[in-house]
This record gives sequence, C-alpha cells and structure tokens, in this order.
Amino acid sequence: MSNKGLRTTEQWIELIANNELPAITSTAQMLDKFSNDDKSSLPKLSQAILHDQGLSSCLLKVANNIQYIGVNKVTTVSRATVVLGIQTVKNICLTVKLVSSLLATKNLDINVYDRLTQLMANSFYAGMLARMMVPNYSEEVQEEVYLAAMLYRIGESAFWSAGGDSAKKTANYDAKSTEDFHRYCQETLGIRFNDLSKGLASAWNLSDLLIKALDQPETRTDEMRVIYFADKLSAVIGKPEGSIEAYQGLLADIAKIMNISVRQVKVRIEHTREKVGTLLSTFGAEILTDRIKALPTAKDFNEQAENFTKPKSRDKALLDGFIELTKLMQHSKDFNEYLLLALKSMTNIFAFDRSSFLMLVDDRARVKSRLVVNKSGQNNAEKINIDITKNDNVIARVFKEDTPVLINHQQAGRWRSLITQEIDDLITDCSVAFIPVKIAGKAIGLICIQLAKSQAEIPKEDFMQVCSFIEHLNMCLTMIKYK
Repeated sequence: MSNKGLRTTEQWIELIANNELPAITSTAQMLDKFSNDDKSSLPKLSQAILHDQGLSSCLLKVANNIQYIGVNKVTTVSRATVVLGIQTVKNICLTVKLVSSLLATKNLDINVYDRLTQLMANSFYAGMLARMMVPNYSEEVQEEVYLAAMLYRIGESAFWSAGGDSAKKTANYDAKSTEDFHRYCQETLGIRFNDLSKGLASAWNLSDLLIKALDQPETRTDEMRVIYFADKLSAVIGKPEGSIEAYQGLLADIAKIMNISVRQVKVRIEHTREKVGTLLSTFGAEILTDRIKALPTAKDFNEQAENFTKPKSRDKALLDGFIELTKLMQHSKDFNEYLLLALKSMTNIFAFDRSSFLMLVDDRARVKSRLVVNKSGQNNAEKINIDITKNDNVIARVFKEDTPVLINHQQAGRWRSLITQEIDDLITDCSVAFIPVKIAGKAIGLICIQLAKSQAEIPKEDFMQVCSFIEHLNMCLTMIKYK
C-alpha cells in the first residue's frame, strides 16, 4: 500500500476496517449478531463457527486445555460453546482472527515486523493480566476487561500491519523515548493511535467497555483502572522504561485494587505468563511466545536508560545487524528483504557513501544493480550495468577466484589493468570493496561498498567485518532456499 500525503484518522479507519483487514471485519460482524446473554444464541453461534475450520479447531483446543472438574473431553463445537460460555467463545474467535490477520501481512519491513509482534504480544498479555486482576468478579466482567485490555492498542497494531510505506518510515525513526515516538507519529501521520483504536472499536462494535476506556480515560471505575494498569504493565514488561520507582508504584496500585500484597501480585503475574504461553500456542501464535517476558528488574531499567543516553557502539550495531538477519528467517523468504537489510545495515554501521547489490545477469556475462542504498539508508535510483566478459577485470576476478577484494588505491599496480572504463565510472574517487553474494556456494552477484576518498580509506578491519556480515547473509539466503 502506498502512502501519498497524510491521511485523516477517518481515512485510516476506513482503509483498515474495510480494505486491509477484511478477516477481522467479517468475524467482528458475525460475532456481533449473537447476544452475550442470550442462551438461544449458542447453537446459532456454534453453526457459524463450524464453517471456519481454524476457529473450530482452536475452540476445541482451548476448551480441553481449561481444567473443569467433571467435564469430559470436549469433541464438538456446540459442547465447547456450552462449556466456555458465549462471551468467552466470542473473545476466542476474535482473538484468533486478530492474531492470524495481523501476522498474515507479507513482506513487512524488519523493524515494522519487530514492532508489530512485540505490540501483539504485549496486547495479548495485557488482556490476560486484566482478567487476572479481577478474580472475584463475574465471568462476564472478566471477559469484558480481557477484551478491552487486549484491544486497547488495536489501532497501532493495525497500523503496523497495514500501514505500508508509512509504517516502514515510522518504524525506522530512532525515538529517544515513547513520548518522543508518539509525538513523531502525530506530526508525520496526522493521527493518534488512541483515536485510531477508538474508531476501529466503533466500526467493528468490539466492546462498549473498550470504547468507553478509550473515549473517557478519566473515568476511574475499577474496571477502567484494571484495563489501564494491565496495558501499562504489559508495556513495561515488554520494554522497561522510566524509573524503577514508577514500576514499583504500578505494582503497588495493582496490589491495592486486588487487595493482596505486592509479592502475591508478582506470583500471580508469573502464573499468568505461563498460561499466556499455552494459549498462544493454542491460537497458532507461537512466534509471540518469546516476546512474553518475565517481570523486569532494576538492572533492566538501568540498561534501558543507558540505551537512550549512550550512543550505540559499532560492535553492538554490527551484532544487532547479525541478529536482525537471523530473525528475518522466522517469517520471510524474500531474498530482496535480506539484501536490502544487509545494505542498510552496512551503510549505517560503517558510514559508507553507497552500498549496492550487483546481480549476475545475461548468463553471468554482466552485473546489474538490483538494490542501491545511499549514506542516509534510502534507496538510490542510480542504475549500474557492467560487462564483465570483454576484458580481464576486477569483478570477474572476484567471481572466478571466489574472493572479496578491497581497493583503496585504484592506481596501484595490481589493480590498474583490472579496472575497465565501466568499473572506473562506478568507483571514481572512491575506496571500494567487492564481496560475492552466494546461495549454496554459487555466486548470484556481489555487494559493492563505496567510501569517498575525502572520507579516508576503508580500514582493513572494517572490510573484514563486512566480509563476515556478508558470509552470514549468504548463510541466511542458503537456509531460506531449502527451508
């Protein structure tokens, strides 16, 4: 989806609700037909669910995972709806569709995918935490606070899933804090995620309690406070931010509303985390399990504060690049995603003026630019097309000898005769390196990194680190080919 100019909140709501996430829309509309307190709705709801094999299977798994004294193995959807209750069943159906629809989007930018999966994990955890905080309330209220807390950030989740280029640009913003990030979103997108959540909740008729919590946050009923506490706690667990004192104060507030000690609250949170892992597996969302973290410690808050105040070292940035390439294998088989991530990482980490992937074409007679990234990490439209068969040349040598090369002095005797006019036009006034890109040992092209002579030479140590990074890229490309 392309983004031309800013959209209004209403346009984003219409786009997401009606076009980008039709599975959630249709499921929400179907579930809205059945009243929570109407017993006669159970058989009708069971029939509607039977048409969806994924929902039916998941519902049976959940029904059999929940321990009910005296309840035998549940083998039919109709029995599952009776055992679980109509509101629980509706929440399960909506949760399953929400998870599957948001994760179904293909070719997400690595930073967008990272934000989406962490936010989805946080949201699911928030719903379970909210339910944990009201153990003495009716099952109806427990289900209401679960749904409201889980969907509290549905606007932001939907944006990451369906936001296209806008989401990619937003995810790559290096925010100094959560407040800084939300300020940036409002300035560049023209919306607040809270407003987007409110609009989607209304469009899908999700929950009166959710709409009220989003529309009237100042209302401090116990249910509202539980939703607020659960959302805030899951976010802090996912990414410790702020002070340890504020976090301890949040636990104290939760203990007060539950009328138990802070120590008991921590024990119940840990039990809830174990349940979350089981349910995520049941919902087919195991990929989110690792995002559900244990309660943070003072060390976690200190490290987070240091990350905001201290610049990232080159070694740390390079390690992060290795990790991002590895993580990409969890959800993408698109070679271009791996190559683009590698080019951007190298350009950012080593401050190269340009990083290019030159692909072998025309029966390996030429190399042609497939991806070119400039020093700002943006795609560069410049086209490169070089014949490597007419004369003995450095690029042909790289492929023939399967060896990367570093050229800091083009006029040096060993390089002078190997640089054709086309190659010279490419690397004029630059230090340059060529590193082969291979799949299963066979070269498909090469990475060309360039640094303007005015910026000094490419250090041998940097060149060796880049070569190691490209070797890791080659390993990833080989693995996804056979995956």
